[in-house]
Amino acid sequence: MTDGCRLFGSELSPYSVKVRSYLRYRGVPHEWIPRSPASQAEFQKYAKLPLIPLVVTPEGEGLQDSTPIIEHFEAKASEPSITPADPALSFLSALIEEYADEWGNKWMFHYRWSYPADCWATAERIALQMMGHQGPLAVAQARAAVAERMTGRLGFVGSNPTTRPLIEASFKRVVEILDRHLAARPYLLGGRPALADFGLWGQLYEAATDPTPGAEMRASAKHVMAWVDRMVSPKPEGAFESWNTLSSGLMPLLKEEVGTLFLPWSAANAAAIQKGDKSFEVTLAGAAWSQESQKYHARSLAEIRRKYAAAKGAAGLDGILAEADCLRWLA
Repeated sequence: MTDGCRLFGSELSPYSVKVRSYLRYRGVPHEWIPRSPASQAEFQKYAKLPLIPLVVTPEGEGLQDSTPIIEHFEAKASEPSITPADPALSFLSALIEEYADEWGNKWMFHYRWSYPADCWATAERIALQMMGHQGPLAVAQARAAVAERMTGRLGFVGSNPTTRPLIEASFKRVVEILDRHLAARPYLLGGRPALADFGLWGQLYEAATDPTPGAEMRASAKHVMAWVDRMVSPKPEGAFESWNTLSSGLMPLLKEEVGTLFLPWSAANAAAIQKGDKSFEVTLAGAAWSQESQKYHARSLAEIRRKYAAAKGAAGLDGILAEADCLRWLA
């Protein structure tokens, strides 16, 4: 394909499928290229970092990091926009997306690599993608190596025996909140997907394809599962709603998750980075949390604060953020 983009990614990467879903929604011609040894030389030609997704534009520009990739294409086209006209709603969508990318990834990673059934199923899928062309022995060896490497990285996202109950409670609460909210609308902000949908969906799509969280979602969250299916190739079905009609569904997410867990965790991580501490401890929702400091995430907090500074005057925004206990972390 020469007239479209090339998207290097993996079915097992929440950020890769997030960008693919967005490109499908926008009708951007693209070729999906699974990351494997066969595509590695081409990948390295354009990638500044060894991370997927990578989008190579028809002009030969390499774009990385899912949010900037989406923002790049969003700046080029008008409809169907994923940005509500209401600047307060637009910021809330960006805040939920940031929460999904940085906190929601903990659910996905924790279930995938700390539960044996999920770990071995995922390691098998990765090994087949990377080594399938070399036969069963190579796949079996790669599967064991992947499982060992990835379980060793659980601490990086903050998954450990201390934090396990909080991560799993957060996942179950979000699925419950979203299932109620999505009973009355096809997407998080109404009749069409917003940035918030793409961010949350990437993590929950992966969870839905893994044995343990997938079984839980199928048993208790039919509206979430319908949305997961819809977001594979989303289409506009109507307009964005107003905060008045969305608030009863989204305020619990903002208050119980973003304001209570994500932003205090973000601030504690950023403070640890600033002090040069390799790890940090913080109390979240009355529970102890301890983990290695995440350098990359400190940039994410700075970015959401920058977006808040740009949206600060929006009618009603500070009242919503104050009620959700988010304002003090953003101002």
